[in-house]
Amino acid sequence: MEVKMRNVTLFCLMTAAILMASCSPVPKTSESMDVLEAEVEETIALFLKQDPGIRRFFEQSAGYAVLPKVFKGALWVGGAYGRGLVYENERLVGYCNMSQATLGFSFGGEFFREIIFFRTPSDVNRFKTGEFTLSAQATAVALTAGAAAKADYKDGMAVFVMADAGLMVDVSVGGQKFSFVPHHNR
Repeated sequence: MEVKMRNVTLFCLMTAAILMASCSPVPKTSESMDVLEAEVEETIALFLKQDPGIRRFFEQSAGYAVLPKVFKGALWVGGAYGRGLVYENERLVGYCNMSQATLGFSFGGEFFREIIFFRTPSDVNRFKTGEFTLSAQATAVALTAGAAAKADYKDGMAVFVMADAGLMVDVSVGGQKFSFVPHHNR
């Protein structure tokens, strides 16, 4: 029993450490920025390859946020963290990070990619206020071939996720909290 409790405590501490790492969504070096940009481009290409129908969201949205690597882990108590880039009118406008804490039945761990499309400029501006949280009822469309054709905006957003690795019992996006930092040209 003591070993089990130690493992649970260790897991919770590791999850907290991951969430604490979310201090700044802005890459510290030009090399890490180049890596993030490449990961974002790869994510967009993978989403388009998986379901070409998602192209309409890229073409018709006022903006979008791309998080190429989100880690989510849980053992009843869990968390998630990821960072990415935000685009408005096809132009990089800033950086974002996402954190999420969960309680209740969840366990496992996974990496996934996430893209959030914003229908109107005011939806983008709401995200760019710096502190933005998806409602508890928010859901994401797991991207499979043809999924984008049935998807639509809800509360000004359309959220798509693509599993990268791992297995989770829970894949909810409700409660994800985002921070935004404007991009300044290098």
